[in-house]
Amino acid sequence: MNKLVVSAFVVLLLMTTILSAQNGFVLPKGWHAAGSKPAEFEMGIDRTTYQNGKSSVCIKSKDPKGNDFGTVMQYIVAENYLGKRLKLSGYIKSSGVEGWCGMWMRIDGESGLQLGFDNMSGRSIRGTNDWKKYEIVLDVPSASKAIAFGVLLGGKGKVWFDNMKIEEVDKSVPVTNLMREMSNLKEPVNLDLEE
Repeated sequence: MNKLVVSAFVVLLLMTTILSAQNGFVLPKGWHAAGSKPAEFEMGIDRTTYQNGKSSVCIKSKDPKGNDFGTVMQYIVAENYLGKRLKLSGYIKSSGVEGWCGMWMRIDGESGLQLGFDNMSGRSIRGTNDWKKYEIVLDVPSASKAIAFGVLLGGKGKVWFDNMKIEEVDKSVPVTNLMREMSNLKEPVNLDLEE
């Protein structure tokens, strides 16, 4: 992976970790706060609301504008998953979400090239909902360098997530890749924009 990209990502993670600590919010080990405007969201462990166990992670908006979003995420090296089909699953609960929320996963190649992506934008979570299990399935091509995943909240509201899991699944499980249609094109199509 490009050393500049890795260095920039490390600096971003350090800054968001410091920002979270200064605001009194603590995230579980391995998880980091990020997003377009992470300062517009409170993100941290919640020991009063959880799906199973003793805690969950909560993202709560302060005063986001327009398309601002906050996310709690992990970013891992893809080496152990090359050539596999992965399913990200987890439980999400929402309260008063006026924008949208959902899980997301992205497969990155060399120089930040996206090889796979799903953020549940077509099946987003809105309003107030009790705990429900959600899934994302993506292939990890042999050229993959990193895998990013997490839960995001766009706009106003509050969301909790718990019991996340990544597991290999066989090729009979369909992918949810939002890039699938685009990545299968071998020639340009509909250039006159009439269809």
